[in-house]
Amino acid sequence: MSDPRPIGLFDSGIGGLTVLREVQSRLPGESTIYIGDSARHPYGTRSDAEVRTFAEELSDELVGRGVKAMIIACNTATAVALEHLRERHPSTPIIGVIRPGAAAAALATRTNRVGVLATIATVRTRAYFAAIKDENPAIVVLERAASELVPLIESGQTESAAITAAVQSAIHPLLTDDQSDRIDTLLLGCTHFPLIRRAIGGAITTPIAIVDSAAATASFLQQVIAVNGLEAPGSSRGTAADAGAEGHTAPAQVAVEPTHQFFTTGDTLMVEALVQRLFGGSSIRALPIVLGAGRR
Repeated sequence: MSDPRPIGLFDSGIGGLTVLREVQSRLPGESTIYIGDSARHPYGTRSDAEVRTFAEELSDELVGRGVKAMIIACNTATAVALEHLRERHPSTPIIGVIRPGAAAAALATRTNRVGVLATIATVRTRAYFAAIKDENPAIVVLERAASELVPLIESGQTESAAITAAVQSAIHPLLTDDQSDRIDTLLLGCTHFPLIRRAIGGAITTPIAIVDSAAATASFLQQVIAVNGLEAPGSSRGTAADAGAEGHTAPAQVAVEPTHQFFTTGDTLMVEALVQRLFGGSSIRALPIVLGAGRR
């Protein structure tokens, strides 16, 4: 069985492209549709009701475009709206970025002390706290809200003095002088934050594992696609149940050329310029999109 339909992803802006990049790397034969809601970012300082409404509009758009699976490539929207969207679209597998990231952080820590850098809304829900505790109740979870980083990233200030100061201010409370009380793992609880990994690394003075959810989420999606028999034609590389032992082998080449669409609610030229700057040599071309109540 195969399914040529695309995989859908949405985020409050361009941060979710870190997840898209991992998805395309792990599943090169799959088509994708990405929607970035740059006109209404950041989500992290908005109310839960607003974020839920925006997530409904974005997910409805992707389902309307025929996606076979969906990733909420936004930690805030995952924390606030994941279960709601699963009820709204019961026939579409929907994956959030929080649980895969939490699992990766739980595996990475050696001292059972994990710091989480996220937005105000994500911290408010305590979604990461609960997910990490589900993985290992013994882990001490220290959460820190840093919503102020998102608009700086969305404006391209990833290596500015402003981002350096903001990162240091956000991380400092997680880095105590007492070695026995320090975190040994920092989970980037916002898909924008991997884009300032250099600034984050520069603010950390001792060895700390930095974990983001992009790779873990893409890996989980790969399993979901395989288990549900949703691989694109010619792209199957075995499933979780049959990894190849029974003769299920990968084809010599992908049989169907994948397509990739990128939509933004913001200014397309500004978004394209930002993507080029942040992702270096990206061939992404942004298309305009109007969502929900904004439709004519």
